Amino acid sequence: MKTGLVFHELYLWHHTGNHADYIPYGYPVEPLNHSESPDAKRRIKNLLEVSGLYEKLFKISPRKATKDEILYFHTENHFEKIKSLNNSITVDAGITAPTGIGTFDIALLATGGVLEATDKILEGKVNNAYALVRPPGHHAMPNRAMGFCIFGNAAIAGKHALKNKDLKKIAFVDWDVHHGNGTQAAFYDDPRALTISIHQDRNFPSNSGLISENGEGKGEGFNLNIPLPPGSGVGAYEEAFDRVVIPALYAYEPELIIVPSGFDGGAGDPIGRQMLTSEGFKSLTTKIMKAANDMCEGRILMTHEGGYSAATVPFFAHAVMETLANENMGIEDPFQNIIGNLGQQELQPHQDDLIKQVEKLLKKIK
Repeated sequence: MKTGLVFHELYLWHHTGNHADYIPYGYPVEPLNHSESPDAKRRIKNLLEVSGLYEKLFKISPRKATKDEILYFHTENHFEKIKSLNNSITVDAGITAPTGIGTFDIALLATGGVLEATDKILEGKVNNAYALVRPPGHHAMPNRAMGFCIFGNAAIAGKHALKNKDLKKIAFVDWDVHHGNGTQAAFYDDPRALTISIHQDRNFPSNSGLISENGEGKGEGFNLNIPLPPGSGVGAYEEAFDRVVIPALYAYEPELIIVPSGFDGGAGDPIGRQMLTSEGFKSLTTKIMKAANDMCEGRILMTHEGGYSAATVPFFAHAVMETLANENMGIEDPFQNIIGNLGQQELQPHQDDLIKQVEKLLKKIK
């Protein structure tokens, strides 16, 4: 088992400016750090190093994505707008998508890093890979930045795999606490991609991610949203995987699985209200790995998205990468017992009802 890792120090230099979480400062809002600061990502890298896992991962050097690659998904106007802001001190490039000096270049490096990881997987250089990139991408729309996301890293990787690597079918399993609306938009009418998003109901964007959004045209039936209620724990996520996500993957039989990986579904996140744990993330990773081993030679690409608790996120991410690499570094998550013993971690009746609604859509996948 060989697991790749994409990382570059410049990812941490993307500057989102002073906000109170994601609200711009200015009276009566006192300046504070933006939610999407580099802290959680830096601490992931640090924990990988001190545990020894970093040395066991195959390092994948990122490159800048080309304009043509960005245009696989985005409009030229969007590309040129982000480029024009490259020397600007913190401005909002879209809808809650702050950029700073150098963001254009760093965003190209993030997308290019995800593309390099895709190639290494499909060339057989690694079995799977984690792209620890920033800025994130799954909210970016064809014509605008959105939700801290500049370019659609995962969506562009999927387009690349279909266009240039002769793949016929790919699948996305987005477990970020927020709906993967950008990835959904990229493939909404395309039957070559199965897009699954398991997220907190109407968190962000508040007007998307509904069960009724099931694809259109030739893509009808190939978009699944699982909008779990706030307060969902490991039990709800595992049930959703066992009854919807994994059966959908087996029915579809993709040649590559891409996971937009946000850790804001973990308990304690400042802009999420779910209760996943390190052991929960391990469990979900194991389920995806088994499916990937059965149908696509273990090919899994994870691209980093959200996760804003700098204390807990490093342990969630470490648990996932340990699982991908089939390693045990002896790291115990000090938050596991606290989070794992929170009330209602097990599946609740209203969560079960929601999953039953989504299960009915599985028959459309052929």
